[in-house]
Amino acid sequence: MSVRSAIPTAIFLKRRDLEKRVWLKMDLWILPVVTMFYLLSFLDRTNLGNARVAGLQKDLAMTNYQYSIALTVTYIPYIVAELPSNLLLKAVGPNLMLPTMLTLWGVVTVLQGIVSSYRGLLIARFFLGLLEGGVLPGLVLYLSSFYPRRRLQWRISIFFSAASLSGAFSGLLAFGIINMDGIGSRPGWAWIFILEGLFTFVFGLLSFALLPRSPGHSRFLTKEEKDYVAATLRDDGVTSPDEKVDSFSWKEVVMAFTLPHVWLISVIFFMDGTVLYGLAYFAPSIVQGLGHTPARTQLMSVPPFAVAFVLTMIGALVSDRYQCRGLVSMFAFALCIVGFTTFLSTVNNHVQYMSLFFSIAGVYLSAPSLSTWGANNAAPHIRRATAIAIGFIMTNSGGILATWLLGSLSPAPRYVLATKVLLGFSVAMFALTAVNILYLWDQNRRKKSLRENMIRSQEDPGLGDKSAWFIYAL
Repeated sequence: MSVRSAIPTAIFLKRRDLEKRVWLKMDLWILPVVTMFYLLSFLDRTNLGNARVAGLQKDLAMTNYQYSIALTVTYIPYIVAELPSNLLLKAVGPNLMLPTMLTLWGVVTVLQGIVSSYRGLLIARFFLGLLEGGVLPGLVLYLSSFYPRRRLQWRISIFFSAASLSGAFSGLLAFGIINMDGIGSRPGWAWIFILEGLFTFVFGLLSFALLPRSPGHSRFLTKEEKDYVAATLRDDGVTSPDEKVDSFSWKEVVMAFTLPHVWLISVIFFMDGTVLYGLAYFAPSIVQGLGHTPARTQLMSVPPFAVAFVLTMIGALVSDRYQCRGLVSMFAFALCIVGFTTFLSTVNNHVQYMSLFFSIAGVYLSAPSLSTWGANNAAPHIRRATAIAIGFIMTNSGGILATWLLGSLSPAPRYVLATKVLLGFSVAMFALTAVNILYLWDQNRRKKSLRENMIRSQEDPGLGDKSAWFIYAL
């Protein structure tokens, strides 16, 4: 090999080593913290289902209607908080804003364990929703500011998998905690809130020291590594060469509301949220309706969520490797269709239980695929922040429907009306995902034609995802 040919090879090897080192460092420093954030968020929001099975509804003399109200009260401030918090995240700093929310909702979760009336529960659930509202869209926006688009779903899936882990973990945890019934004159369900809330509070305080503001503020990266990340994000369209383009602008907020693909995926988000939260909140009740005791119900709730975790990670690897967000989502919705069809078509308890492995795994796979898809296809920063918030506002609006659909409109244990609606939504999501893929494919085809007739310097640098050089993820 000549000296001349060896030089490019050495440069290539050095760059490849730098690339591997940078993303590994980020994965080791950032992902565990972000994953714990979402694990605690989902755990503290959905543990009401475990507490219900453990006697909360009976002790507070709540009807099914009142239980649905308690869930709805969480969602309203949650939805209201999502867009403002995402728009403020960059200005305030995610390293301050996210840990503050986590610490405060830990306090509120503990307070749920000492309520002695339905009214007290409603107040606690309201503030829990208000403080948690900005977390999920904030975490997606935060990660999308650290990783290039092609690497994003694996990372989002890691922290999203915390949702399926929390479904499994909460069942195991609740099984152990309810045995504390009577300690400190508190019922077992109260200790679910108290212990989980205390852990959230402590981790919230620790996270102030763990979460970096941005790649440029990451203490674990060298200057060379920071420069590499900044250049990679610029080349990928995640950030703009002109900082003014990424600064706050009401024009960009409005622009996000005009994007057809944002609204297409937002309708999917609404239906997906209905399915996701319906199963997250009511899986323990569904399992109990299959003839299990409260203690065994907590354990039997674990396996479907464990399978969902494994499938979510496999789906993320496939999606990032082949850049097929939409196709992975369609596969997820096909699993939901199989699950709900099976649940609806039989009265056999064992078969109905097995159907949960399809529906729960399917919807938990779809969530990170859709979230990554939405984040991948909006730029610059404020437009992306708004698009992400719109998606999660729709997701949690679907959560409100889920609380009523399974809480009081569809009687247990068969949940016939709810299952029919969730099946219909799964079919509709499958079809709309196909429509979105075709729309984005057509937009990419048009952009290719534009690139053939102009050079990049002729284009307005503030176009964001409307740029001919911004290729939509399919």
